[in-house]
Amino acid sequence: MSPPNTPPNDQHQSTQQPFEQPQIDQPQLDQELEEARILLEVSTAVGIEPSLNGQLSCLLELVTRATGADRGTLFVNDPKTQELYSRESAGGLEREIRILNTVGIAGHVFQSGEGLLVDDAYTDERFNRTVDEQTGYRTGAIACAPMRSMQGDMIGVLEVLNKRPGGVFSQRDLRLLEAMGRQASVSLQRSLLLEEAEAKRAQETEFLSVVSEMSGELKLGALLQRIISTITRMLKAERSSLFLNDDKTNELYTEIGEGLGATKIRFPNHLGIAGTVFTSGETVNIPYAYADLRFNPSFDRQTGFFTRSMLCTPVVSKAGKLIGVTQVLNKRGGVFSDADEARLKAFTAQMAVALENAKLFDDVQTMKNYAESMLESMSNGVITLGDDDVVRTVNQAGCRIFQAEAPQIIGRAAADLFAGRNSWLAERVGQVRQGGEPSVVLDAELEIEGQNCSSNISVLPLLSVKGQPLGSMVMLDDISEEKRMKGTMARYMDPVIADELMRGGASVLGGAESLATVLFSDIRSFTTLTEALGAQGTVQLLNEYFTLMVDCLQKEGGMLDKFIGDAIMAVFGLPVAGEQDEDRAVRAGIAMLEELQHFNRLRGDHGLQPITIGIGLHTDTVVSGNIGSPKRMNYTVIGDGVNLASRLESACKHYGARMLVSDDTVQRLRGTYRLREADRVVVKGKTQPVLIHEVLDFHTAESFPAAMEVLNHYRDGLVRYRNQSWPGAIAAFERALELHPHDRLSQLHLERCHHFQAEPPGPDWDGTWVMQQK
Repeated sequence: MSPPNTPPNDQHQSTQQPFEQPQIDQPQLDQELEEARILLEVSTAVGIEPSLNGQLSCLLELVTRATGADRGTLFVNDPKTQELYSRESAGGLEREIRILNTVGIAGHVFQSGEGLLVDDAYTDERFNRTVDEQTGYRTGAIACAPMRSMQGDMIGVLEVLNKRPGGVFSQRDLRLLEAMGRQASVSLQRSLLLEEAEAKRAQETEFLSVVSEMSGELKLGALLQRIISTITRMLKAERSSLFLNDDKTNELYTEIGEGLGATKIRFPNHLGIAGTVFTSGETVNIPYAYADLRFNPSFDRQTGFFTRSMLCTPVVSKAGKLIGVTQVLNKRGGVFSDADEARLKAFTAQMAVALENAKLFDDVQTMKNYAESMLESMSNGVITLGDDDVVRTVNQAGCRIFQAEAPQIIGRAAADLFAGRNSWLAERVGQVRQGGEPSVVLDAELEIEGQNCSSNISVLPLLSVKGQPLGSMVMLDDISEEKRMKGTMARYMDPVIADELMRGGASVLGGAESLATVLFSDIRSFTTLTEALGAQGTVQLLNEYFTLMVDCLQKEGGMLDKFIGDAIMAVFGLPVAGEQDEDRAVRAGIAMLEELQHFNRLRGDHGLQPITIGIGLHTDTVVSGNIGSPKRMNYTVIGDGVNLASRLESACKHYGARMLVSDDTVQRLRGTYRLREADRVVVKGKTQPVLIHEVLDFHTAESFPAAMEVLNHYRDGLVRYRNQSWPGAIAAFERALELHPHDRLSQLHLERCHHFQAEPPGPDWDGTWVMQQK
């Protein structure tokens, strides 16, 4: 037993050790707390921001501060264009950046889904220098982290540049960057979805608004301009055009296009992309225009524009007819998507309806303007009345006839407008409205403002397209003295000359003495022709013949005086004198003979007998004026000169000529013609000899062979004939006849030579021949 105070054995002594405090890495703890604080700040700041731009701005500010970066950017992926684009940036960059999501450090991170640190960007082959070139910024170190949705899908990348001051980013910076991206991705994705939904809603609202506006727009020009500007804005394009098809020329054309200015484009409707769409009826979406063989670069050269991407869709009417194509060019920031294509198709479908309505309104307006313009330009007065016999419209001519302004006529009842001595016209209007049959009154007398007005009046019923009565129309053809004279003159001469005459005043028609050239023409053996043709054939022949001859006269400015059976009398130099009246008369006669040759060839082809005529021309002083009774006046010429022209036409038969011209006409000619002196003759009813010439210009080598030689022998014979050198004259005329046996003038003078050789005319004879017949 051990003593009480004896210490216990060692093996029974306590073995307690002192408590050791765990070692704490204070810097690491501070770092983790700081990171937790940053992530909490990210979650809080991004969560309370209502807008996507505000969330992005907060995130990037926190990211750049936490990583000590000089600049930070969030790139969001655009699945439509396969591009990464910067929605927000911290560090001074304000412009939007768009790059393909396979390009550069950001594209590599997006494709791989793993973060990346780059100490020196310009030594990394994956780095895309074009962004620096565009922004003017120098990139050094890069930290880039992926951003994913809650489902793990890549939605973009978060990138920071250039660690301050001049350092490089660490793995901690990258982990922090990735963690901040994950922390903010939920709010960002929600905001992106909300923004996308809001954008779609805004687009639909705009679409409905534009469609509503288009439906109410009826002016075609304004509608087209609105359509083009709306398409350009809705699809974020640089330029757009609406091409319409021209059915008459089979061309696509546009006069309204965004960015075209005053350029008008028109091309065949099968050429280029627009032509392909129009002919096929299928939409075409081309991301790179110059890589497509269907693209026609000539339009770019014409407009000075460079086309990159293109979307083109057909415009189809309600009836299913292709009426054009809509074309948009160069999507801003990329190429046109399937959504753009669907939106353009929907818009174009609505646009086609509005276009048809506007086109119909435009056509109706054009027809209305055309009808109003036509009524206003008419010289006849036109008054329309409703089914209550009240005046609805009146044109300018109607106002002039009634000597009143339109407001003084419109709204008045027919019984009020046509009152007093004109009441019969109001009764006629009522009869036409009730009976539905038109009524015509010729040379009717109306009393207007106390004066008589002669008019041809037509009262016509007005009917709708369904045949329902709408009212009546009164047409008044003013046949006052001035109009009578103008109508009279227009029958005889070119309307231009008639107008000049009317401006000279009616005194010219009262009688004047002036120098003029008179033309007479007559058909040979006309009685024989009429016996063979009969009455109807004769009238048809004369109508065809006169039409040809009068055209020849009027082309040379001649005035047709009258038809005398089968004969024509025309005057040159009246009622308005010219400097070449004689030449115009000769040219007209030559043209008549040449036209007759062509007419006879056509008759010969049908086995019909040819026509021959004679023409006489003489220039002299004549008396001209409007001669006749008050109700039937004719502008004509009389005088000795007229009679001589008629005698020369008759003399053509005696001389075997087609056209004889007096020396008074020849001396005034300014042009050169093929003439030969025919004779010095005293015609029937005259005492003074007249020198006459034959015109030969219409002859051909067949109708007048060896012309030069014949004329030389003829002239030689004529000189000897007048010198009474009968043997020499006979020899000359015989030589002429050997060359041209049918030359009637040479034969005639040869016969005279034989006669005078047997019975000499005496020493005082001057070569004049006296005709005993007309």
